[in-house]
This record gives sequence, C-alpha cells and structure tokens, in this order.
Amino acid sequence: LATFRTMVGFGRQLVRAGFRASAVKGHVRHHSALSSNYDVTIVGGGGMGSSCAYFLSVYLPQARICVIEKDAAYAYASTGLSVGGCRQQFSTPENIQLSMFGSQFLRDLNKYLNVREDEPVTANFKEGGYLFLADDDHKESILRENHAVQKENGADNVLLTGAQLKERFPFMKTDDLQLGCLGLTKEGWFDPYSLLFALRNKAIANGVEYFSGHALGVQMDKNRVAGVQVSLNSGEAGLIKCGALVNAAGPFANELIEMAGLPSIPVRPRRRMVFVFHCKESFECPLTIDPTGFYYRRESAPGMYMTGLSPSADQDPDCTSVEDLVVDHTHFEDRIWPGLAERVPAFEDIKIKTAWAGFYDYNTIDQNAILGPHPDVPNLYLANGFSGHGIQQAAGVGRATAELVRSGKYETIDLSRFHLDRFEKGLPVFERNVV
Repeated sequence: LATFRTMVGFGRQLVRAGFRASAVKGHVRHHSALSSNYDVTIVGGGGMGSSCAYFLSVYLPQARICVIEKDAAYAYASTGLSVGGCRQQFSTPENIQLSMFGSQFLRDLNKYLNVREDEPVTANFKEGGYLFLADDDHKESILRENHAVQKENGADNVLLTGAQLKERFPFMKTDDLQLGCLGLTKEGWFDPYSLLFALRNKAIANGVEYFSGHALGVQMDKNRVAGVQVSLNSGEAGLIKCGALVNAAGPFANELIEMAGLPSIPVRPRRRMVFVFHCKESFECPLTIDPTGFYYRRESAPGMYMTGLSPSADQDPDCTSVEDLVVDHTHFEDRIWPGLAERVPAFEDIKIKTAWAGFYDYNTIDQNAILGPHPDVPNLYLANGFSGHGIQQAAGVGRATAELVRSGKYETIDLSRFHLDRFEKGLPVFERNVV
C-alpha cells in the first residue's frame, strides 16, 4: 500500500505539468534522445513494450514517451518468433481475464490500432480453439477443475469424453484418453509479427518515440529511477532522463534490473524451437496439447502443421546470445515425432519444411508474469517473465501498466497477485496446465 500511495496521481501530475507529445506523428523521431526528458521510458520495443507504449499514449496523451529497442529489425525478438497462441484455458483467474481481453483486442484490432482508414489493421486471428487432453484420473481432475474456473471467468469451452473426442476428431487416436477440454470461441492463433507492428505503428502515430540502441545502465536518485544510460545505433551515447521506467526487456529483463543495482529477478533467457511440417493428409484441428507435453496445430496452407515441445529441465540451459538459437533437429526426431505419430497416425508420414529457435523469457520460480511497480523502486514498472504466454497477454498488461502509471492502481483487472514481492512472501502462482 505504501508503494501504491507514492504513485497515486503520478499520471495526473504529468498532465497538470503540461507535458505534450511531439506534434510529429507517424514515424520514428530522428532528433537526439539525449537532449530530452521523458515522462516514461520503456526498455524493450517488442510486443509487450509496444503494447505498454500504445496504452500509455492513450491513457496519458500529453506525456512524452520513448521506447529503446536493441533489435531494430526484430530479427530475434521473442514476439515474432512465437507461435502466437491465445487461450483462456488457464487455472488462474487473472490469466484467464488477461487472455479474455487479449482475444477481444484481437477481434477489434482495427478499432484500436488503425492509423489510416484505407489501410485496415489485422493480425489474422483464427479462432481454431485449444484442445487439452487428459489420459489419467489426475489429469482429468485438473481439466475438470480448471474448466469450472474458466467458465466462471467467461471462457467458452466444453469438456469432451473419449468417445466424443473420437467422434469430433476421427484422425486422432483416442483409446487412451479420458477427457479433453476444447475452446469453442475466443481461442486460437494469430500473426504475432503483425500485432507487434500494429501496436508499434499506432504508438508512433500517437507521438511515442522509438530509438534503436542498447540500455547500458540505470541511473538512480535514491529509491527512484532518474534515467537510462544508452548507446544508440545513431552513434549517440549518454543519459535519457525519465520520470518512470518500464522494464519490457523480455528474456533479458534481469539485466536491466541489475543495471539499477537491484537484486536479481527470476527471469532467464531460454531457447524454444518450433517445427513446421507437411502431411499428405489434411484435416482441420485445434491447437492440441498432448498429455505428454507436445503440441500441434494446423497452418493456413493445406497439409501444413506446426509443433513443439518444451525441453526437460536438465536440457534447458540459459540462452544468452543469438548464437545459441540453433535448431536441434534431434529434439524433433527423438522426442516430438514419435508422439505425433502415436497420437495422429497420419503424422507417421510427414516432412519438415522449416524450423526456428527463439528466445523465451522464463520465470524460473512459477512460470508466470512478474508485473507492477518494483517494491523498492516505485517508478520502475515490471512486465516480465511470461514464460510463453506474453504476446497473448500483451494488450492486458499494457493496459494495466498504463493504469498504474496514470493513477497508481489497477482499474480493470487486479494483477497484484503477480507482483514481484509474492516470492518474498512465499506466494508463488503456479498454473496447473503448462504448455
């Protein structure tokens, strides 16, 4: 509560102080960032950072906001290399609510993010559903309990028995399955790269300034952030002063925390691989999560499918550079393909068409988001550690961050359960079904 009290009215103070967004709209600024004072600086311009930038520009239209992004081409950004799924099948009400807003945001994307009337905005949201499968009593119990929580929070899904699964998905082996949970609407997949650039373009149109470069340090003034030391690709280097700092640095969020001289947060960069394959047989299917852990879903082209599987804990080291983003095809051949062929016999005869590896911002304690103001630094806001469900929750977290900066409190979804101090309090938030 003390932390919240220090922030209450911060947004109103910015407005009263007369801060104005730049009059130049629609493109990245080319003037010096080092000669400017910003009300909010965001480190990380991927999906999460750009969502924060967009919602801050809406909630605080008179504020000066800038984004620092080290990968100007987004070649290795987690957002663009993600699967782009959106589901409400979580066990935590807050996660369900965040993704409910995420799906509504995707449905109405043009209303939120359109810049030019003659250029409609879309992320090609395909509501193909998620299907979680259970093959024993324990997993069935989890599905049933999660389903009840999901329905209470507005999710549209249905439980299916083994016989119902066989009738609905005749291409799939169901003899060992006891239950499935299928999302009927508001779940599916989308183009994360399109969402990223729609958020970014709208933020820029609203006056947000994007700078390409690296954050090298965080300057503190007692218990508050005073600015960010940067090295920009333009050749400039120095301090960007700011009234508030948002950490949206994805897999490298902890580096920014340590730059501020603060204790580490449990977010580490990990590698995740995605494989796209062709099957001679073509059939419609949801994004299906097998009881053994792998997933698969169809792509837009006939006969094309996507799959992946998280590595075991002893095979999941930190991934500290782009040189570590190497696709291990034995992971597919030894761990994924046998399960695919067992679950869907037609997948015995497939051919890999492409594959890639990307960064994954992994929360090593409970694999859930770390949000809100830092408990020791009230003007440092966290949007980190999503462990695979960040892009689908980017809209909700961007909105929540803007609420906190503007008024010092959550105005829509109370996300205080995800604050950093939960670990010190011994209150981790574990999901009961993890993809």
